[in-house]
Amino acid sequence: MKRKHFISSLLPLVASFSAVAKGKTSIASDYPAIKPPYLKKADTIGICCPAGFITIEDVQPALLKLQEWGFNYRIGDTIGKKDFTFGGTDEERLNDLQQMLDDKMIKAILFARGGYGGVRILDRLNFKKFKKDPKWLIGFSDATVFHSHINKNFRVATIHAKMCNSFPRDWTMAELVQKETIESINQCLTGERMKYLFTPNEKNKTGIGTGELVGGNLKTLESLAGSESDIHTRDKILFVEDTGEYLYSIDRMFWNLKRSGKLETLKGLIIGGFKIKTDEAGEAFGKTIEEIVLEKVKDYNYPVCFDFPVGHQKNNFALKCGAIHTLGVHLNECRLSESVP
Repeated sequence: MKRKHFISSLLPLVASFSAVAKGKTSIASDYPAIKPPYLKKADTIGICCPAGFITIEDVQPALLKLQEWGFNYRIGDTIGKKDFTFGGTDEERLNDLQQMLDDKMIKAILFARGGYGGVRILDRLNFKKFKKDPKWLIGFSDATVFHSHINKNFRVATIHAKMCNSFPRDWTMAELVQKETIESINQCLTGERMKYLFTPNEKNKTGIGTGELVGGNLKTLESLAGSESDIHTRDKILFVEDTGEYLYSIDRMFWNLKRSGKLETLKGLIIGGFKIKTDEAGEAFGKTIEEIVLEKVKDYNYPVCFDFPVGHQKNNFALKCGAIHTLGVHLNECRLSESVP
């Protein structure tokens, strides 16, 4: 073998060994995702801030509810810390999350809030111990960074759900939908097979599809495109939500999904809540969220449902990313059901 050919053949191996050392080996997307062990009474849930800051007072309602469910909790060093908008410096947030990923006594990690910051520490996290002893990571919004990265690289299921800053201070005064969405976290953690039945939108595309559930915040997914954390969508059910975006920006993000092939081979598409910024005077975009989406998927034959109860809103139910689900979109009802393990 010629020397240059021999060296060329070694390069992929060197890259592979380097990835293994950091716990970042990418696994084929058709390999079933592993569900971490479900929690039992007295198991410990870690609370930390990989993104925005939060005070100890603001996490108290969540701590009380975790205790009510029968769990112990461990408050991370980042709770109460503040570095401008972040829950501590990058180093502090990195070390806090790393310790919780590595600690065998912690069976799940509940992010205290979203905001921005996860991507700043993501590439320095070591997932070697996490791969050996996986645990549930819980959060949404900025937590989409971790859902996508872990799904692609390690094929471990995670929970897209509300965080500590969404737990009501007074449970007796909370709306029913707030209580139901918070309780859905406990249901996911303890192994309940999740089912969601909701009212159809007249713009839905009917049909039935079964596949692995993936997704999260649309803007965050777009920001991960082309990176190690870029999500695979082939034969999967994709769900997306967003907040604080103009319609033209949402249109641009859906063009990104279409042009990158992420919409072409789906088994289903779920559109969650979209809190849209009002167009400025004289700058109306002229399309609704339904029109934006249907324009991009008109050539594809899979179910599409709008108004699913997930996103930056009160009816934000917990979803098991990585678990196999069946999406049934019918004229009289819509149903998302987790498949039997």
